[in-house]
Amino acid sequence: MDELISYVESKFQKKELPDFKVGDTVKVYTQFKEGDRTRTQIFEGIVISRKGSGIKETFTVRKISYGEGVEKIFPIHSPAVVKVDVVRRGDVKRAKLYYLRGRVGKKATRVKERIVTVKNRKESGDKNREEAPQEG
Repeated sequence: MDELISYVESKFQKKELPDFKVGDTVKVYTQFKEGDRTRTQIFEGIVISRKGSGIKETFTVRKISYGEGVEKIFPIHSPAVVKVDVVRRGDVKRAKLYYLRGRVGKKATRVKERIVTVKNRKESGDKNREEAPQEG
């Protein structure tokens, strides 16, 4: 039975997953039908959590809109999520950033930035990159 479930789930999983972590500022492009045409809507904010695994994996994005905090939960493998762009890499020490809910103003979106630098100019590729935190 378990093999049957994993087989069905594998048909609906995306092949290329976006590369982002908790603390990153991302733009989530969602597509939906409005009448007879399809529209793409962008939701930009900080990833405050990632939950689940496999087809049930979700991530939560939080942004401040007109002084009010707004959170949306997106399934990673949903066909409605067209793409996820990383605007800024964040350097955090927690798996869940629920403490941002209690913050107001500029502090509500302040997360240290993680800068990716190249160790050696001759070698290229992600394996040779070093991550260094910087206050942002």
